[in-house]
Amino acid sequence: MNNTVIYHNPKCNTSRKTLELLRDNGVEPTIIEYLKTPPSRDELLTMIRDAGIDTRTAVRRREPLYAELNLASATDDELLDAMVEHPILIERPFVVTRKGTRLARPAEVVRDIL
Repeated sequence: MNNTVIYHNPKCNTSRKTLELLRDNGVEPTIIEYLKTPPSRDELLTMIRDAGIDTRTAVRRREPLYAELNLASATDDELLDAMVEHPILIERPFVVTRKGTRLARPAEVVRDIL
């Protein structure tokens, strides 16, 4: 049974490198293209907490929509709502295994949970 999931964007270099790293380590993950199938608010919050990061770290601040929506001073709840409504704002890739969750930036941090 496969217990590894990558929230993946195939257009993202870091996401592609992370997927390659997983495969190079003998892991064929379940791939969720989060722009097509975004996580729910609860799933996103769980991934953020399990990765040991804060909500702002999970947001793509360089995404133009971040500025357009004036999210620089947003609360965590407002950030979560924005990420759920606009999944392009979710930093990627998140990787979830039985050993933990990581925001794979850089890709090598997933080695801790393989």
